[in-house]
Amino acid sequence: MNFRIIPALLLKDNALVKGINFSNHTYVGDPINTVRIFNAKMVDEIFFFDINATLDNKHISFKLVEKLANECYMPFAVGGGINEIDCIGKLINLGVEKVSINTHAVRQPEFIKEASQIFGSQAIVVSIDAKINPNGSYSVVTNSGKRVENLAPLEHAKEMERMGAGEVIINSLDRDGTFKGCDFNLIHSISSKITIPTIAMGGIGSIEDIKTLKQTQKSSAVAVGSLFTFFGPHRAVLINYPDKNDSIFK
Repeated sequence: MNFRIIPALLLKDNALVKGINFSNHTYVGDPINTVRIFNAKMVDEIFFFDINATLDNKHISFKLVEKLANECYMPFAVGGGINEIDCIGKLINLGVEKVSINTHAVRQPEFIKEASQIFGSQAIVVSIDAKINPNGSYSVVTNSGKRVENLAPLEHAKEMERMGAGEVIINSLDRDGTFKGCDFNLIHSISSKITIPTIAMGGIGSIEDIKTLKQTQKSSAVAVGSLFTFFGPHRAVLINYPDKNDSIFK
């Protein structure tokens, strides 16, 4: 499987936002215009996460997803408040290739089994957000980072694999939006212990970080937010993506 470089876009009230450590989110643009830019850059895949859906006890907007489907030239995945089989079915019917499930996968692990049996493992992604504890261990966090679970990311990833998830996103709350580089220890501690593909996320600060992930094969893909959204020390908004002739794609 080719190493995938995936823009990861955060949605709040149907607008694109970006923050640091899952907080202080600020507006960075319109999702439809951003999709058009990524179309022009020939992006292979894209993720959209509604960060307020679970907190507001709702799911990602079907109306927005339909608009995204009409604009996206590439396969795309969505996440945010997905906790019903009917919701997954409707999203796939609208044109979504994959759904990403986070909080509900912790609350109801059997939901992942049911969803993967109905729609196929390839359509079910489990997103695992993690934070470092004072003793150096990791805990899963849910509800957009608002709740710390008594659950280790590796334990959760293994169970999601048993339940039939097609791949897992491993996202570091501590590195989110910091440009400090992803948490390679966290990524490798999970990817080396499960057989399904893993997607590294959180803290990617340079193309070199992506190259390191690719060369060390510590993940099957990388999901990138801030690096593809901002430019320069003052974090000016500039939607960008590596040129397809770049060596990173070779």
